[in-house]
Amino acid sequence: MSKFSKEYVTQTNASNEVVDLTNCDREPIHIPGSIQPHGLLMVLSVPALNIIQISNNADALLGIASVSLLEQPIAQLLPSDQVEQLTASLLLDEIEAVNPLALRIQNSEGQEQRFDGVVHHVDGHEKELLLLELEPAPEEKRAYVPNFYQIMRTSASVLQRAANLLDMCQASAEAVRRLTGFDRVMIYRFHEDWHGEVIAEARNEDLESYLGLHYPASDIPAQARELYRHNWLRLIADVSYQPAPLIPVENPVTRGPINLGSSVLRSVSPMHIMYLKNMGVAASMSISIKKNDQLWGLISCHHNSPRFVPYTVRAACEFLGQSLSLQIAAREDIDDYAYEMHVKNIQASLLEHIRGDQSPFEQLLQHPEELLSLTNAQGAAVCFNDRYMPIGQAPGAADGMRIVDWLKEHVHNDVFVTNTFSEHWKDAEQLQGMVSGLLAISISPLQGSYVLWFRSEVVQQVIWGGDPHKPVQVQPDGSAILYPRTSFAAWSETVHFQSQAWKACEVDAARGFRSALVDRALHDLLVQRSEELAGLNKQLAESNQELDSFAYIVSHDLKEPLRGINNYVNILKTDFADTLNEEGLSRLDTLQRLSHRLDSLIESLLHYSRVGRVDLAFAETNLNEMLDATLELLRARIEEQGVEIRVPRPLPTIWCDRVRVGEIFTNLITNAMKYNDKAEKWVEIGYQQPEDPQQALIFYVRDNGIGIRDKYFDSIFNIFKRLHGRDKFGGGTGAGLTIVKRIVERHGGEIWLESTFGEGTTFYFTLQEG
Repeated sequence: MSKFSKEYVTQTNASNEVVDLTNCDREPIHIPGSIQPHGLLMVLSVPALNIIQISNNADALLGIASVSLLEQPIAQLLPSDQVEQLTASLLLDEIEAVNPLALRIQNSEGQEQRFDGVVHHVDGHEKELLLLELEPAPEEKRAYVPNFYQIMRTSASVLQRAANLLDMCQASAEAVRRLTGFDRVMIYRFHEDWHGEVIAEARNEDLESYLGLHYPASDIPAQARELYRHNWLRLIADVSYQPAPLIPVENPVTRGPINLGSSVLRSVSPMHIMYLKNMGVAASMSISIKKNDQLWGLISCHHNSPRFVPYTVRAACEFLGQSLSLQIAAREDIDDYAYEMHVKNIQASLLEHIRGDQSPFEQLLQHPEELLSLTNAQGAAVCFNDRYMPIGQAPGAADGMRIVDWLKEHVHNDVFVTNTFSEHWKDAEQLQGMVSGLLAISISPLQGSYVLWFRSEVVQQVIWGGDPHKPVQVQPDGSAILYPRTSFAAWSETVHFQSQAWKACEVDAARGFRSALVDRALHDLLVQRSEELAGLNKQLAESNQELDSFAYIVSHDLKEPLRGINNYVNILKTDFADTLNEEGLSRLDTLQRLSHRLDSLIESLLHYSRVGRVDLAFAETNLNEMLDATLELLRARIEEQGVEIRVPRPLPTIWCDRVRVGEIFTNLITNAMKYNDKAEKWVEIGYQQPEDPQQALIFYVRDNGIGIRDKYFDSIFNIFKRLHGRDKFGGGTGAGLTIVKRIVERHGGEIWLESTFGEGTTFYFTLQEG
């Protein structure tokens, strides 16, 4: 390694960070704090246009000390008409439109020097700071570039007539070389992983060709690519330059290093300088190629000796770069659109097939060519309910199910895509390159339902410009230091287990196809479940009908022997009262009480079964009249217990079975009075209007009674369920709330409660109109 390289590897930038390959990806190359010395940079305050920062090389270019110009107005250097021109440029929306300014400056010896003036705003400080860069203007521009106009016109015509992308790139490389005179001009295209490939080249005959060589992504770090995206052109006139630092180091306005991201003179990363010197390059220029505002590639120019390119020539090259960018974007967009439409047509055809009566997976197997064409795959497989069905060049059932098992365990996204499956699953190497690429969509991982597409291995012989894996240089003392690569000799690498990359439109087509399959699968599942539920509902209805009939018959038939038992007890008590002792009479009383109890239970069961069997008589019902009749029946009990009945507002008229709804209110009001131990008892009957007028009215019966514990809210509606002793609170069979719930449900409504133990209960219910 040369002494020059060692000096540069320890050089620091404006952030005072030592730069090597371990951190060059983080190097703040937009704030180097210095410039290339073939020009002069000044930072001017706006609108006064005073020089507040300047590169420390004015003495070499003008014979004037840079320090003496600090805090001076630009009028100290420029004639008044040019100051006015510079001031007027501040009013433009795009200040770069005035570039280059033809400036005349008198040096210390009174001689007039001509410069190309280039102005830029400073990012983030557009209204406060202006960059003014001075580059020596060529004495005779026409002599510098012969047939300038002819080259531009011819190049534009060639770009338009080019048969393909490579022809366009080759024509552009040749045009830039004719314009600039560089020894070598390359078109460098970025791949998805940001490594580059030389796809076109124009060069001196005596130079080794770099056409077809690949270069690792580390050759152009991320932050450098970002600057290329924002700036169309970058010139390094002499890689051996000594940087001219800015004075003062910190800008008085920003209180830190000035952002030189838009500067044409901005100093270059020392690592990049070392890289160029290792390549034997003495001057370099790069022109960005962009597509949709993203970096697509570069026009990279190299020269074996220092070479300055004037602004007007650079502007022409920039125009060519922009023209090439537009042509590439248009050509690729047209090709992409045509292919995308082709894929969409196949997708539409497949979607039409899966709409049939057959299982969608069975339908796919009947159209194998379309399934393969959807993603341009060599093989595919349909896996449904753990049945694996291959198509084309696909693994057999055993290997296919291993892939499905791997997807179940490791992939949790709807779509999985890779063109290097062996990097994810090492066993893929054993499949002889058949599954180098995999695109998988999951339909139902739990059921093992997937659609898989396979791409075979494409063995590639990639020729790198030097070994991309060896940036480490071993020093004489045995230590290893990270330097830019020193060898750029062709280095061949054979790439295995990698398929052609999947296009975005292919992945999108698979994703859309998955949505359609999932929708179809859900539809089929819903139809199946609906049919199953319909069958179950029919069986349940038949069972309920049979149960109701059974309950009715049993309860009806039990009443006759029960009446006989009760009659015989009365006969025994009447005819044999004198012969029975006190214990015998007591037992007869118990038997009679139990028969009455059993009669009540049978009557409740009979009533409950009748509610389920009898058709409801729906009619317009004024609930106020129904409630008055109910309260009239309960009047004696209400007065006896001193219960206050509250009806906050008149009840509505609804469509219902008047008699059955009357039972609801009778049961709920009776329970509200019955289960109340307060000195002042009250029962409130009312209704609530939901916010949505389409929803049913909510009726309620509220009391201030004993309340119900939360744990009984669900079980309280069970038949014969009582929350108290048999004879407490006046006894009862425990069927009342069950009957209420049955009546509500037969009206298409629902019933629920809110209660605070010891404070009271509210029963809510709805009655959907029948």
